[in-house]
Amino acid sequence: MAGITAMALTVMLGLSTTLQAKTHDVKFTAMETEIVVEGTGEKYKAWTFNGQMPGPVVRVTEGDTVNFTLDNPKTNFFGHSMDFHAAEIDFLKNYREIKPGQTIQYTFVAKKPGVFFYHCGAPPMIQHIARGMFGAIIVDPKDAKVWPKADREYLLVQSEFWKNPDDVGAMFDRKFDNVVFNGGIWKYHPFFIGAAPLEAKPNERVRFYFVNAGPNEFSSLHPIGEIWDAVYESGNPANKFVGVQTYVVGPGSAATFDLISESPGVYPIVTHSLTAALRGAIAALTITPVAKDAPLMPLTPWNP
Repeated sequence: MAGITAMALTVMLGLSTTLQAKTHDVKFTAMETEIVVEGTGEKYKAWTFNGQMPGPVVRVTEGDTVNFTLDNPKTNFFGHSMDFHAAEIDFLKNYREIKPGQTIQYTFVAKKPGVFFYHCGAPPMIQHIARGMFGAIIVDPKDAKVWPKADREYLLVQSEFWKNPDDVGAMFDRKFDNVVFNGGIWKYHPFFIGAAPLEAKPNERVRFYFVNAGPNEFSSLHPIGEIWDAVYESGNPANKFVGVQTYVVGPGSAATFDLISESPGVYPIVTHSLTAALRGAIAALTITPVAKDAPLMPLTPWNP
């Protein structure tokens, strides 16, 4: 009764209501395993979180607490760790490498809204990221009214891909074979086997949560045939730009992009760094009245 009375008083007085902070128990397992990286079914010896590249999407609300656990099974050969860019905690204590057979736990509060990178930080960090140990955490603003409600959401994580996962020298020299979205070579390009475009309906607000996992290359994200209606640096609603043709996202950074397209057609989402786009970093967005509903990307593991 007391809670109902307090809520009634809040409404009567015209005071704003905020969501109660929640606690999320998030557990990842470091898995050294093979994953599918092409529509042909080609597999890759990856290092992953929970057997997928990118790792699972973590989604919380500003002010929430995350109790995180990383398990490195004794069947693995290498040490691993976890670095959350959404956390503000001690690096040496919490992001340290754990050996096979060990587990690490830590807690953080997601204090700032946005979309943030997470990744393994064990040495050589460049190889752990390149082989698949990365992903995204979305921290929704506690006040949903600070930005327009999206009709449809997608998550794209860009990363460079080396066919030889042991060639650390090529990783340092930036000699990548492909640049991919969500761990798949040409995953959202309809001209390739096993691939399929993203979809939306005319006049929908399509929100892209975008993370650049790197490990080295900048992304210049551009919607061919369109203009970004809004861009939010690091996905924070307070960092808003409007009418943006191309927006640069550095390795280890992120942004959120809103796009509203009135006309049916195909609008490729690309990095305008063409050496990267023409090696895989193209996602076709098809605007059609019959677009099917879709869950938040990435759709992993990929089984074309």
